[in-house]
Amino acid sequence: MIESHSMNLRPSKAMVLAAGLGMRMRPLTETTAKPLLPLAGRTLMDHIFERLTVVDVGDVVVNAHWQADKVADHLAARGTAGFPPRTTLMREATLLDTGGSVQAALPLLGPDPFYVINGDAYWLDGPRPALARLAQAFDPAEMDGVLLVHRGFHVRAEVGFGDFAVDKWGRPSRRGERQVVPYIYAGVQLISPALMHGMPEAPFSMNLAWDRAIEAGRLRVVVHDGLWFHLSTPDDLHETEHMLHSPAYGEARWPI
Repeated sequence: MIESHSMNLRPSKAMVLAAGLGMRMRPLTETTAKPLLPLAGRTLMDHIFERLTVVDVGDVVVNAHWQADKVADHLAARGTAGFPPRTTLMREATLLDTGGSVQAALPLLGPDPFYVINGDAYWLDGPRPALARLAQAFDPAEMDGVLLVHRGFHVRAEVGFGDFAVDKWGRPSRRGERQVVPYIYAGVQLISPALMHGMPEAPFSMNLAWDRAIEAGRLRVVVHDGLWFHLSTPDDLHETEHMLHSPAYGEARWPI
């Protein structure tokens, strides 16, 4: 995959999607938001903030709906303690879905490319931070978004038939009917506000924007070169915790 066009792009803003109901993670999410679940001694959200801080992202918008007060309390506690990054909470009275949430946050995110990360995304970087690799791959003249994808056969969880096939230039295509494709979306993307132009104001999925960009040839992917964990159910979370502390992985090699 090609990943070096960006002319030193250094995104300074991001959005963390934290509004979902977390139904498949019940009963753990009956009384808390999924991004506040603990893993390796910290919440999933805090792990994301640490990844963002490594690449100098200073401002993050966090949306919230389910257990929004607990999300607000967590962000307030981090701010009081002086932990970066700076965060802005965006409450959703009704769920806007992934695309609708990003669309609503555009006035807070500004005109430049920004990261969007699922609140349950958890990954361990390879030789270089995955977020830096997305920035390196992003060429505003050629694309409106870059997605982080992972090889489905590397994931120890049920990931279905995959999300994308990818050509040698990093251009994705959707899985066809009765087709199995090798790559799954890893919950991390770097997008330009241009990706959202013309999208509806009603709740909608980011898939709508991606499909339009794929058709226009303006979406690319970067294949993750570290570890990535699918966290959908309590069993997934438990197995990931076990794997992270097993001798086969080793905290010295894979900082968590």
